[in-house]
Amino acid sequence: MVTIQNAENALKSVYLGTVTELLNTRVNPLLSKIEQTTSDVWGKEIRTAAKFGINGGVGAGDEDGELPGAYGNNYLQFVSTLKNLYGQIEISDKAIRASADGRGAFTDLLNAELEGLLNASKFNLGRMLYGDGTGKLATFSSTTAVDNVNNLIEGLVVDIYGTGGSKKDTARIKYVDRSTKSVVFDKTVSVAAGDTMYVQGSKDKEITGIGALFNGTSIYGVEKSAHPFLNPYKKNVGGAIDEIVIQEAIDALENDAGSTVDFIACSQDAKYSFIDYMSGYKRNIDFMELDGGFKTLSYNGLPLVYDRFVPEGSMYLLNTKAFKLHQLCDWRFLETENGKILRQNQGKPTYTATLVKYCDLICSKPNGQAMLTGITRK
Repeated sequence: MVTIQNAENALKSVYLGTVTELLNTRVNPLLSKIEQTTSDVWGKEIRTAAKFGINGGVGAGDEDGELPGAYGNNYLQFVSTLKNLYGQIEISDKAIRASADGRGAFTDLLNAELEGLLNASKFNLGRMLYGDGTGKLATFSSTTAVDNVNNLIEGLVVDIYGTGGSKKDTARIKYVDRSTKSVVFDKTVSVAAGDTMYVQGSKDKEITGIGALFNGTSIYGVEKSAHPFLNPYKKNVGGAIDEIVIQEAIDALENDAGSTVDFIACSQDAKYSFIDYMSGYKRNIDFMELDGGFKTLSYNGLPLVYDRFVPEGSMYLLNTKAFKLHQLCDWRFLETENGKILRQNQGKPTYTATLVKYCDLICSKPNGQAMLTGITRK
């Protein structure tokens, strides 16, 4: 007979390992290439040393002259706080009782809930990877329209902030009209041009994504102006993409930063621009399969991946070996003092289990990454 205890045992012993593997390798092709480690985690912070430049203790000299001076590597300390990532599943008491006499029905129930969690995580983790850590989803250009709908989806609960920085309201997105870039909420919401949207409770609390490398004046607690190696390569293409532009960026990273590109991510319009270019010269478009089962375009043996969360008209050229997802631990269920993971919601006949991960994304070589912007189709 299926009981709450059986459900907890199944979530702990059977589902946790599978869900963890799927969350780490199957939700996003970029995430699947980034190393996840517990190193350099100190309490609630990540403190890691980033090396830049080369060792200075080299040189030529006379046969009986002085040896070169000893100069070690150059290091800069990066500091970041661990971000708190949560995912919840909810099961009603009625659903549990309805499947009490059939393990198959109960398995289907858990599978459905966890599939829903994975789908939600696929959206939110992918968005955070390419975000800048602020969690901003979009800015209102009018009372109904926004500047970007790629970060929005039906069902998402958002906080709305005014131009002064104070929170105005919380609402759930009912419908997104992607042709007009307008948003309909599940209730009446008073908004004005310039207001911004964030995922509920997430403002300035998300992981330090790729966007943070190219935006802002500081990163990991260090001012970019004081350390030029913190500034990545960035170029406005101002037109259609071609191989020369891409190769110039790859060569610049190789020559100036000693960085080897192994992953290219692009927006939808940038992908179409690349396909237009290849088709215009009657050249075959190669495809490749990545770890995790992702199939994507290929540029000279490098994966060229479309991701909806890459800014419009943009392409990232990344050395993923320079990134690490530092974590206190891998995904775990929150437990009560007596080890319970399914908790009854107060005043409701439902039970909730919460997955949690404390982590942040650190890039040890910011100047080894590139971004091409202003990409258009012919």
